[in-house]
Amino acid sequence: MRTARFTLDPAFTVGAVNPRLFGSFVEHLGRCVYTGVFEPGHPTADAEGLRQDVLELVRELGVTAVRYPGGNFVSGYKWEDSVGPVEDRPRRLDLAWRSTETNRFGLSEYIAFLKKIGPQAEPMMAVNLGTRGVAEALELQEYANHPSGTALSDLRAEHGDKDPFGIRLWCLGNEMDGPWQTGHKTAEEYGRVAAETARAMRQIDPDVELVACGSSGQSMETFAEWEATVLKETYDLVDHISLHAYYEPHDGDVDSFLASAVDMESFIENVVATCDHVGARLKSKKKINLSFDEWNVWYMTKTQAEVSALDWPEAPRLLEDNYSVMDAVVFGSLLIALLRHADRVTVACLAQLVNVIAPIMTEPGGPAWRQTTFFPFSQASKYGRGEVLDVRVDSPTYDTAKYGEADLLHATAVRAEDGSVTVFAVNRSRTGALPLEVALSGLELTEVVEHSALADADPDARNTLAQPERVVPHPVDGTSLRDGRLTAALEPLSWNVIRLR
Repeated sequence: MRTARFTLDPAFTVGAVNPRLFGSFVEHLGRCVYTGVFEPGHPTADAEGLRQDVLELVRELGVTAVRYPGGNFVSGYKWEDSVGPVEDRPRRLDLAWRSTETNRFGLSEYIAFLKKIGPQAEPMMAVNLGTRGVAEALELQEYANHPSGTALSDLRAEHGDKDPFGIRLWCLGNEMDGPWQTGHKTAEEYGRVAAETARAMRQIDPDVELVACGSSGQSMETFAEWEATVLKETYDLVDHISLHAYYEPHDGDVDSFLASAVDMESFIENVVATCDHVGARLKSKKKINLSFDEWNVWYMTKTQAEVSALDWPEAPRLLEDNYSVMDAVVFGSLLIALLRHADRVTVACLAQLVNVIAPIMTEPGGPAWRQTTFFPFSQASKYGRGEVLDVRVDSPTYDTAKYGEADLLHATAVRAEDGSVTVFAVNRSRTGALPLEVALSGLELTEVVEHSALADADPDARNTLAQPERVVPHPVDGTSLRDGRLTAALEPLSWNVIRLR
C-alpha cells in the first residue's frame, strides 16, 4: 500500500486545546444515573450512594465538563423536584424516555459527584426551555450560585449546601429544533426565549457562559437557517452554539461508517461559516465558539422501538450499546475531528458517561468495566493537551457511498508545553496495514516514547461482563524516529497513539 505522509511544524498550528473538549454527559436516561453513577447499597457505594468503582473509572477516563441533567430529559424537568430531603422529592413521569423519575439523585448529588471526580470536573447545567422559561432559569441560577441572603440561596443552605455551586457554563435548553422535543419551537420562537433567558441570567451574573441550541444534526431540514435565525437574536448574549451528532452503519455500509468523521468535520466547518456570516452581518468582532455537547457512535435505529415498548419503569436498560473494535476506531476518528478544530470547538461532551451509549458499563450489584471506546477517550484526554498542530495528510484513499472519496489515514497531533508531541492516527483500511511517514520540522524530538494501537484480528471483538478485558490497547513494535522522520506501520482498522519527545 502507498505510504501516507504529513509534516509537523510548530509554526503551523490550529489552536490550543480547551480542557472542556474532553467533557461528558450525564442524563436521567436509562441506567446512566441509577445503578450507573449512583447505587446506594452497592458493595463499593460511599455514604452518598456513589459507586466508587465507577468514580475510579471516570477519573481514569479523564472527563472534564459534565453536562447535566439532559438531553431530552431536561425539557420536562422541574429542578425544584431534585433538591431538599430525598424522602420529600416527588416521582414524575419522564416524557422523553417513557420512564418514572424518582429524583433520588438531584442537583446536590450531581455537584457532589463532580467534586469526587476531582478539580478538573466542571458542572455544565442545562435549563428547561421546553416546558418552562425565563423565571425558572433564574430561580435555578439563584439557588445554585447566589452566596446567601435570598429565599432561594438560603433554601440551598437549609438543604445542606452552604457554599454556592459556582456553575459557570449553562445550556439554554436542548435540541429545541427537534419535533421529538417536549416544547419544540421554531427558530424564531426559540431565538426569542433564548435571548430573553440569556439577558436575564446575565443580570444576575454578567460572566456566565451560555450555550445556545444549534441544530440536532446536519441532516435537519432547518440546518444552518436555524443557526442563523437563533444567532441573529442571541449573538451578543451567548458564547457558544451547540452541535449534536451520532453515527452508526446503515444498511451494512461499513465503509461510510468508518468515514463518519468526514461528516463531523463538514458539520463543524459549516456551523463556523454560519456563525461568522451572522457576525459579519452584525458587524461584530466577536467569535461564537462551538459546543459539540453530544457526540458518539450510537445504534439509534433500534432506540425508538425500545422506548415505545416502555410502560413508565424506573431506570430501564436503554441505549446500552456494546461497542466493538470497529466502533472504537470510528470513535477515535471523531475525537481526531474535534481536535482538528480546537480553535473553534471549545466544549465537547461525549454522550454519555455510564451505561447509556457509554465508555463505562456496570452491572447492578456487580462490577464496572471499560468498553472499547473507553481507551481512545482516556488516551486523548491524557495526551491531547496543548497546541494542535496543523496536519494535512497525503494519503491513499477509498470510495464511500455517503462521502465519496475518503482518506484511509485520519490524523492529528498535539504539542504539549514540554515540547513533546503526540500523534493520534486512525487507519480506516479493513484489509491492509498503512505505512506512515511524518516529517518533523522545527521540533526537537529524538525518540519514540510509545506507540500503542487498539486493533484486533476480529473487528467485532468487544468487552463484556463475561470478558471485560477482551480488548485493550497493545504496544506496536518497529516505530522509529531518525533524522527528523517518523516511520510507522498502522495496523488494519486501528486507533493509534504515537508519543514523541
